[in-house]
Amino acid sequence: METLEAADLCIPPLNTSCRSMSVTPTARLIITLLCCIALLTVMLNLLVIISISHFRQLHTPTNLILLSLAVSDLLVGLAVIPSAILLLQSCGFQDQITCALSYLLGFILTSASVGNMVLISVDRYVAICDPLRYSSMITPSRVKISVSLCWFCSVLYNFITLKDHLSQIDWSNSCYQECAVTINYISGAVDLLFTFFGPVTVIIVLYMRVFVVAVSQARVMRSQISAVKSNTVTVKKSEIKAARTLGVTLLVFIICLCPYYIPSIAGQDTAAGVDSSAPIWLFYCNSSFNPLIYALFYPWFKRASKLIVSLRILQHGSCEAKIM
Repeated sequence: METLEAADLCIPPLNTSCRSMSVTPTARLIITLLCCIALLTVMLNLLVIISISHFRQLHTPTNLILLSLAVSDLLVGLAVIPSAILLLQSCGFQDQITCALSYLLGFILTSASVGNMVLISVDRYVAICDPLRYSSMITPSRVKISVSLCWFCSVLYNFITLKDHLSQIDWSNSCYQECAVTINYISGAVDLLFTFFGPVTVIIVLYMRVFVVAVSQARVMRSQISAVKSNTVTVKKSEIKAARTLGVTLLVFIICLCPYYIPSIAGQDTAAGVDSSAPIWLFYCNSSFNPLIYALFYPWFKRASKLIVSLRILQHGSCEAKIM
């Protein structure tokens, strides 16, 4: 009897104990699927990080932003998803600090991903709409500064926004210590503006302009009138392909982000608990979608992955290999 109680009981900070929540076969299937997603997210984003970091040919301003995005996605698969899975199959976090840090990290990574997506949009806008000034405006040093500011602002913004909420985490059930944060309407509206409407509007406006210019450039390249060719600055075909690929990445990101902000748009409080977290899980899955998109559309990612998996990157001079 004592052995059974030790296995089934969950010990909260109080002197009383209670049985942990049972895990149904359906829940076990979901947990297994989420574990596979977490593993896939870590593996794919590690490939992206190693590829861009190792091969010098990939040290471009655009890829530096993709590197930052991959780091964010890697942390989601490495820390955020596993901690959320633990909540699904156990009595919850046993201390308030762990719960608070888990949500703080999740919100920081969300904001950092949004910021990286905006930087990608700006990069593609300049590359397509102002190609002559791209190399002088978008330099590696400026991109590094922009990415650093993106991460710093994400940490600062979320710490200020969630400071009061994290100190009032809901421990309503003395048995099942639910780790949940409820964002009220005012804070949700502010977050909706700075993390969703503002960035998404910038992304859409910039990419509409990129689309218009890309279409006009495609017509110019098909045109046989030499006068038009001589008076038009033609964008490289590779830049247009990159814009198309990153456009797909941005579209998938927006689709995965929208469901989370539907309650805020409807004027309701946003619950960030695990029990009502289907929109949050969809956004977490976006961290594995990004490298899958690269695998489908970027030849350099396929070549780099083959060299990494075959361990040929350990050979001397492999960083100088032609990937693009």
